Amino acid sequence: MSNNPLQTPIEYLKGIGPSRGELLRKELNIHRYGDLMNLFPNRYIDRTRYYKINQLQETTAEVQIIGKIIHVKTVEFGKNQKRLVATFTDETGQMDLTWFQGVKWIRESIKLNETYVIFGKIADFKGQFSMAHPEMELLAEHKASLRSAMQPVYPSTEKLTQRGITNRVVNKAMQQLFIETKAQFIETLPSNILGNLKLISKNEAMFNIHFPKSQELLVKAQFRLKFEELFFIQLQLITKNLIRKHKIKGHPFDKVGTNFTDFYNNHLPFELTNAQKRVIKEIRNDMGSNAQMNRLLQGDVGSGKTIVALMCMLLAKDNGFQSCLMAPTEILANQHFIGLSELAKDLNINIRILTGSSKTSERKIIHEELENGTLDIIIGTHALLEDKVKFHNLGLAVIDEQHRFGVEQRSKLWKKNEIPPHVLVMTATPIPRTLAMSLYGDLDISVIDELPPGRKPIQTVHRFDSNRLKVWKFLKDEIAKGRQVYIVYPLINESSTQDYKDLMDGYESISRDFPLPHYSISIVHGQMKPAEKESEMQRFVAGKTNIMVATTVIEVGVNVPNASVMVIESAERFGLSQLHQLRGRVGRGADQSYCILMTCFKLSNDSKTRLDTMCKTNDGFEIAEVDLKLRGPGDILGTQQSGILNLQIADLVKDRDILMVAREYAIKLLKDDASMEKPEHQNLRNIFIEMSSKKNIWNYIS
Repeated sequence: MSNNPLQTPIEYLKGIGPSRGELLRKELNIHRYGDLMNLFPNRYIDRTRYYKINQLQETTAEVQIIGKIIHVKTVEFGKNQKRLVATFTDETGQMDLTWFQGVKWIRESIKLNETYVIFGKIADFKGQFSMAHPEMELLAEHKASLRSAMQPVYPSTEKLTQRGITNRVVNKAMQQLFIETKAQFIETLPSNILGNLKLISKNEAMFNIHFPKSQELLVKAQFRLKFEELFFIQLQLITKNLIRKHKIKGHPFDKVGTNFTDFYNNHLPFELTNAQKRVIKEIRNDMGSNAQMNRLLQGDVGSGKTIVALMCMLLAKDNGFQSCLMAPTEILANQHFIGLSELAKDLNINIRILTGSSKTSERKIIHEELENGTLDIIIGTHALLEDKVKFHNLGLAVIDEQHRFGVEQRSKLWKKNEIPPHVLVMTATPIPRTLAMSLYGDLDISVIDELPPGRKPIQTVHRFDSNRLKVWKFLKDEIAKGRQVYIVYPLINESSTQDYKDLMDGYESISRDFPLPHYSISIVHGQMKPAEKESEMQRFVAGKTNIMVATTVIEVGVNVPNASVMVIESAERFGLSQLHQLRGRVGRGADQSYCILMTCFKLSNDSKTRLDTMCKTNDGFEIAEVDLKLRGPGDILGTQQSGILNLQIADLVKDRDILMVAREYAIKLLKDDASMEKPEHQNLRNIFIEMSSKKNIWNYIS
């Protein structure tokens, strides 16, 4: 066994044993003493007050009372079922205590006429109070226990409660743990940080998070531990970034040549926004240094990320390198190909596209041109990652909608050259800035936070199903002006479990309300073959159909400037970021565009907040902030956040201010002592080295 008591297997703790140990492993991932120590309470119950029986009221939630049990009886009810009923008294009255489980064991353990402290929820039946399954402690034990007036409530699961591992059991185990480990913790933070931020010591923080002596000390303990958790995460991310910049050499793009300047001076279709100019400058500085660039480009739908990507590719060409742009779907790859080919049509540049449906004869030419260096820019899907796709000298890899690609897939692109290419990751899903810092602390971040001039903000309205006739009239008016319309459904077919509009049923009624020959309809959904989907999309893009009935497959990447209305059916079914992405399919031309959110009358509070937010703002960052508050970071980021962001005590939404401070101090410390070799950083360094090889940082910072 390890010398560090916190590494002791959990079953060795008095009161736990093998079977409880196994349960804690499975249910809460608690393997060792240290894991239990870092099971932080969800909330605290104030146990400073003791009630008298005659003070009890029907509304009182959890109460504690001092008194004696004077009588116990077993009552049979139902078929072979028993309950235990005890009469509990104090000087003001009496009440019943009842148990439905563990009847025999509890009956044997009750001491009549001894003074107990009971705690639990009370029930009132015709003026007679009772308490089911109370927590009970003899008054003498209660006074002697470590437990403070603020009683912690720990995370639990149904299975733990069923198997008798109640909050009280966890509480007792925690007391035992502090006794066995003598509550001595290594101080993890340097004295200058403790002093500057007036943080309490590690020992004080750990004691007061589990047994707070006062509200004030609890607040100090929470701040200290939240700061510590976020500080170590930032140290990890920033160090990773610095190491990459020092270790991984990149191709220095030190020339701004004729391709870039000719395009900028003579072929730009519109004046760049200040945000685009700022971002291009940041990227140029990165690619001009000797380090490999790893940059995240965030920009709202329609903010002009593609033109920024093209200008970076022109820089690569000026410096004698090839570029690739990888998109998650064929539709999006095709759209990038059409868009970039149009932008670069007057330049002497060879651009091609490679997807799963590229013909063998085309592939042969592409492979040859990539290897001999005559192909400047290749756009494609996962097909670019195949081993047979070899480059002459890949200098820049642009990855669109990066959350749809795994880390392994991205690393394959790195290996397409001896010196890894510069990497530019683009996303149209704005991530709140604080969250981006935590998630992508190892990437440099650029943000395009303004839309190109001349774009009219999309008008968004919420309409109930009862207004459908008015909405349909509005669509007919827009189509009469020569515009096109999207109607999006959450489901393809009717669902027996969910009361939402479905595409097939919707398509039938739309066909009746918008009949041929005046109107024509395209239909697109995920169960269609790629070729059918593509042909329907193309009919709509070419203007041969006025209405596109679809599921969310059109969420990314259909660019039809003439489409001016987006109707989203059962809009309450969609998340905020999805609604925002769908809305971004319109508003791409010069005409005023509209987004109509259709719902039933019955809406949850969260749904109302989402719909109000959509109607109020077009700003993707504002929307991302609301989304984060509603759903929390885990939901928004899915598997991306697993591992490094399994936060134990900090909350990325509520504790963003602490995150900023933690980041600032982490940067300051690494600037001053990057390898953490100063004597005062010794503990920090040891923990950091251990922590970097593991996922759960709390095993190391206790």
